[in-house]
Amino acid sequence: MLVIVKSAPDTTDGKRGIKLARDMAADVVLLQNGIYFAQRERLEGFCGTAYVLDDDVRLRGLKNGEIEKDIKRLDYGSLVDLMAGEDKVMGMF
Repeated sequence: MLVIVKSAPDTTDGKRGIKLARDMAADVVLLQNGIYFAQRERLEGFCGTAYVLDDDVRLRGLKNGEIEKDIKRLDYGSLVDLMAGEDKVMGMF
């Protein structure tokens, strides 16, 4: 299962999306302001795979050193492939 989170870490929707991904042992894709979850220690204890949309990271000015090293970067084509390969996709939180 894949959970897509577009809301910032300080929002109810963003927190709910990450909690759902944790509870369901799902992977998470961080888009738009959701990419701020990729900053160091914001996903502490998250066991699934986390992805960020590279364009959103660049547009918001986050540097490589600000993002957890385990988080994988995607372009739009890779995101579509990832979603197509999943049995369930939940979002947008």
